[in-house]
Amino acid sequence: MITPNPNLQVLQNNLNLPKKELILEVELNGKMKFEHLMNTIYNQFGICHRVLSANVEYVNGLSFGSVQLYINVNSDDFEKLEFYLNKNKLLSTTVEYICRKYS
Repeated sequence: MITPNPNLQVLQNNLNLPKKELILEVELNGKMKFEHLMNTIYNQFGICHRVLSANVEYVNGLSFGSVQLYINVNSDDFEKLEFYLNKNKLLSTTVEYICRKYS
């Protein structure tokens, strides 16, 4: 039996929401591995991202440092991501990315 995917309905609802280009900086404090964070952002939240810079050091398998990500996301998905980061005690800051277009 085929069951409907509830995430598909959520994705369809989010298609009409305006997206913003943001630069997200996350401080890794050893509570979560860098690879796990990147995987979660993409797979759990469906947010495509680009790593702009990463200064990550590994001590006994724990990740420390900071990473800057470029994301294009709507406000609902970003709120969910912010809640996830706060829940996992990862300090993050966000800057809106504005691209100047020349004609």
